[in-house]
Amino acid sequence: MSTITIGVDLAKSVFSVCAVDGAGHVQRRQDLVREAFELWLAQVPAGTVVAMEACSGAHHWARRCLEVGLQPRIMAAQFVTPFRMSRTAKNDRNDAEAIATAARQGNMRFVPVKDVEQQARLAWHRVREGYKTESLAIGNRLRGLLAEFGIVIANSDVALRRALADLDQHAALPGEFKELIRGLAAHWAQVRTAFDACDARIEAHARADARCVRLRAVIGIGPLSADAMVASVGSAREFKNGRQLAAWLGLVPTQHSSGGHTRLGTISCRGDAYLRTLLIQGARSSLQRAKAVATDKATPEQLWIRTLDGRMPFGKVIVAIANKHARQIWAMLAHDVDYDPHACLNHPMHQQTQAAQAA
Repeated sequence: MSTITIGVDLAKSVFSVCAVDGAGHVQRRQDLVREAFELWLAQVPAGTVVAMEACSGAHHWARRCLEVGLQPRIMAAQFVTPFRMSRTAKNDRNDAEAIATAARQGNMRFVPVKDVEQQARLAWHRVREGYKTESLAIGNRLRGLLAEFGIVIANSDVALRRALADLDQHAALPGEFKELIRGLAAHWAQVRTAFDACDARIEAHARADARCVRLRAVIGIGPLSADAMVASVGSAREFKNGRQLAAWLGLVPTQHSSGGHTRLGTISCRGDAYLRTLLIQGARSSLQRAKAVATDKATPEQLWIRTLDGRMPFGKVIVAIANKHARQIWAMLAHDVDYDPHACLNHPMHQQTQAAQAA
């Protein structure tokens, strides 16, 4: 294995490369255009660590490194920033050196390299989010334009469709304006159709993957959450335990502790905001189900949720449920086990509590 660590500041056209030796001294710097960088990778000695920040194209180049026998290391940009020599002189060369220095830290956390299938599945989620945003914008634009002529529509897609279908009943509207609204409505319908197609494809992915089927047994985990989690974390074995996965998703409190005094703040909101949003929305569903189910038919988890709801604010309850779901997802993916709603009864802490109450 080479003692040289190479830091690469990725870009669209020109990549900045910095190589440091085992003592951390800079050996060479160079800037390479995209085609030259790909040829240069094939000439790097096998086993060399090639580090880069997690950004657009990082997983593609990590896979190229694996193909030529190199060891890619992808890091979150927030972990690289402290290693930049000058905070005021940010440029590609300084960034490449900071990346190489950060990759040499023994406690550095790296992003797992995604394969092509994982990225393709996540692309459906990204496109779906784009269609969702675009659909909402077009719907609001239609409501705003119609409101200028005194036609106020309720905030729902059904009400908007009904109003657009009855557009001819408003004789006072100019014909040119009606033509504009119909064109915009046709575009809105196309976006909604594309959005539904993304939903159908994601649902098909979730049905065909045994891991997604396993995750969907958890109340509050649907096809979107299951498919996104599997495509993002894979087997989840990159995380040591469920707590690390929850922390990676930003579902743990920030700390401002000093002098032996523990001070916890709001959740960190680090990591993938999309996954965190899905888990939070799923937690809302799980809370509603726990409240609606009869006590004699409730699972231990639902009874736990009811206890939380009785003594904590709504927001904290939702985050606690999402955190628990993240840990359950890690256990199911890392150990290839099915969801067991009664698994908590076998936990040592629960058994100790029961023994203390019985005594």
